[in-house]
Amino acid sequence: MDESRRLAQTLDLCLRIGEVLLSSGAGAADVTATMRVVAQALDVRNPQVDVTFTSLSMTAQHADELPVFQMRQVMQRDIDYEDLTRVDHLVRDIVAGRADMQTARARVARIASSGHARPRWAASAGWGLMCAGTGLQLGGSVAVVVVAFVAAVSIDRLQLAMSKRRLPFFYQQIAGGGVATILAAVATKLTESFVHMDASLVVSANIIMLLAGIGFMGAIQDALSGFYLTGGARVLEALLATGGIIAGVSGGFSLAATLGFDLPVLVPARTDLVGVSVAAGGAAVGAAAFAYASYAPMRSLIPIGLLSGFALAISETIALQDFGRPWSVGVAAFVVGLVSYAVASRLRVPPFVIVVPAVVPMLPGLSIYRGLALLTATGHPAVAEGLLSMVTAASTATALAAGVILGEYVAQPVKREARRVETRLAGPRLVGVTRFRRHR
Repeated sequence: MDESRRLAQTLDLCLRIGEVLLSSGAGAADVTATMRVVAQALDVRNPQVDVTFTSLSMTAQHADELPVFQMRQVMQRDIDYEDLTRVDHLVRDIVAGRADMQTARARVARIASSGHARPRWAASAGWGLMCAGTGLQLGGSVAVVVVAFVAAVSIDRLQLAMSKRRLPFFYQQIAGGGVATILAAVATKLTESFVHMDASLVVSANIIMLLAGIGFMGAIQDALSGFYLTGGARVLEALLATGGIIAGVSGGFSLAATLGFDLPVLVPARTDLVGVSVAAGGAAVGAAAFAYASYAPMRSLIPIGLLSGFALAISETIALQDFGRPWSVGVAAFVVGLVSYAVASRLRVPPFVIVVPAVVPMLPGLSIYRGLALLTATGHPAVAEGLLSMVTAASTATALAAGVILGEYVAQPVKREARRVETRLAGPRLVGVTRFRRHR
């Protein structure tokens, strides 16, 4: 009876750890491997783990006793790098033998039930600062930066209110896209007599903010590492959320046109070396602010900003050589994945906390805005160019995720012991330990 009870408690601990990781955006491969490592560190032999998009299940048995089966549902998803980091530290303590099962159960319960040291209004300000940095990155004026900040804070508070009323994320994205477009159009009309403001840059910055909340990284990681069912569900969720942004922005275009507020079609400017340095500075601010808004540890903000600025400088420099946008951001994302493993190890955070904020400024907000603006125009050439811009946006998002994961493949070799323990892992680890040595 004692053995069965201990086994049940161990499985419950593994499932609670997996639930926090999965709800925080970790890939199914990382969640599966982490749960198996924790179980084996607590002397559970050959546990069977199954992770899908909305549930986790685990079964194991001792000797000739009846198997124990447990299951948990993932009820909500949120970007929460603080909980992700705390659970990662707990897993490392369990594997190293610094935390027994009872201590670990108490710690994971505190992680799941406690709030954040950072107040929610500070996170809203972080989203505003992220869009302000993105507006600077895109070459906007002071007016663009200010309006982008106000629009981002407004969108965040609106989405928070909708989330409390349990409205689906799709409708939250529609509302965010509509608010961004209408605020940009109104601000442009009100300030046209005394200052020039490019509304397209404001909308593009807010599109990047809305895209940042979509789990592209986890979706592509699941698909590449063999978890096709979970990966397919995550890709569908990402496409639906992106469709919400497109619907909101296009609705905003139509409403603005009805009210007599014309939004321009964005023509990407040719960037010189001075522009690259300014864009890199804006990207650094935007990435660090996104990490702050996602409750990343304070010690990680400056390295994230520096890495993001460096990556954007690489991307823009390659783009100056007339390479396609997907290739330029793919190479920059590869560098992020290559460097982030070492950076995360020194900062004692999961690589996931580093790579996602670092690539956020390279999300295809400009391409989506330009595509929508052209699709609402008249004439077959404009429509064809708009469709091409939307395809470029999809290719860019895929290149970002694939480039980061390829960089992790190169930077994080899988050791013999990790291969033996994590038999279902078919890719690099963005969360969790990469080596397991039984503590004696």
